[in-house]
Amino acid sequence: MIGGGQLARMTHQAAVALGQSLRVLSGTAGEPAALVSPDVVLGSHTDLDALRRAAVGAHALTFDHEHVPTEHLDVLVAEGVNVQPPPQALVYAQDKLAMRRKLRELGAPVPEFAEVTWAEDVQKFGAEHGWPVVIKAVRGGYDGRGVWITGDPEEAERIVARELDRGVALMVEQKVEMRRELSAMVARSPFGQGATWPVVETVQRDGQCAVVLAPAPELSSAVAEEAEELALRIASVLGVVGAMAVELFETVDGDLVVNELAMRPHNSGHWTMDGARTSQFEQHLRAVLDYPLGDTSALVPLTVMANVLGAETAPEMSMDERVHHLFARMPDAKVHLYHKGERPHRKIGHVNLVGGAGSIDDPEYVAALRERAERAAHWLSHAEWTDGWDEHAGDGNGE
Repeated sequence: MIGGGQLARMTHQAAVALGQSLRVLSGTAGEPAALVSPDVVLGSHTDLDALRRAAVGAHALTFDHEHVPTEHLDVLVAEGVNVQPPPQALVYAQDKLAMRRKLRELGAPVPEFAEVTWAEDVQKFGAEHGWPVVIKAVRGGYDGRGVWITGDPEEAERIVARELDRGVALMVEQKVEMRRELSAMVARSPFGQGATWPVVETVQRDGQCAVVLAPAPELSSAVAEEAEELALRIASVLGVVGAMAVELFETVDGDLVVNELAMRPHNSGHWTMDGARTSQFEQHLRAVLDYPLGDTSALVPLTVMANVLGAETAPEMSMDERVHHLFARMPDAKVHLYHKGERPHRKIGHVNLVGGAGSIDDPEYVAALRERAERAAHWLSHAEWTDGWDEHAGDGNGE
């Protein structure tokens, strides 16, 4: 697996259960996956020789991020390496402009967009399609970085001038009037077997995923089916192998619009580790190794995942003690920590709360489980209970 981050770390956990060994190409020995895998190659994902060293003897080469140069992957494929997903698919997760053009060609719903080569392109686009607009870096942006939303033509001009001077390729697109964001996670094998998990709702804060509700509440079966079929069609046409997330906007009119593609395990699929019969990490391995795909059905009416995001100031209380107090209060909380240093807004882990008896159609059931998940994640980030509970004075589980 190219990349030593938390996705590789959690894929390693799934590999162990399948009797597989996961070699990791990691930038440093201290990255999350490098700390747990016995087979680590140190090097950069932009270094062809490092990629070759990682691929020696491997049955398949896959990724925990999309940033490997596809020209390097083309060389590996020519040398007989089984690269999954293949570079001709991965390019559409790397290049947002290429992705938009391809999806439009497929007839998939996308916002209006245009390439930006100078500031006048944005001015013209805003005049034609209305303000505000979304300016995006064509490559490399994620978690809100490389994205600028502005309704001010002068500010747009400044953004474009600054980024183009830095050598950043840009595009502009319509700002979608949306009700919420959704994600359709699918997996596809080399010979075209596909599987979909329930469509989830993702809650973003400052451009970063904070909470996932699985399945998405108040989503009609027709729209859910449309999202799943769309994601499977995109995976098939692009030739994706492995797990893929299709991030979607649900508009105020109830329509779907594709936002982003991620051809790897994805934050919106972390709930599957505890709330689905087959996790996204096991499924990704099944797909790239060409095993039959696993059952993707949800185990309970609702699972809520909340990201543990680093606080502005790291608490004095150790993470070990925070976990101790969380388990004392919420013994049903499933904690997944990445062994990453704490810094503001950094994803250092996530918490899954798996719902008991109840209905996804019951707003009180949904709200209660979501509140517990967010309370648990905030506690792990800040060592503060959002409900003011005192972990030293409380009795029982405090619930």
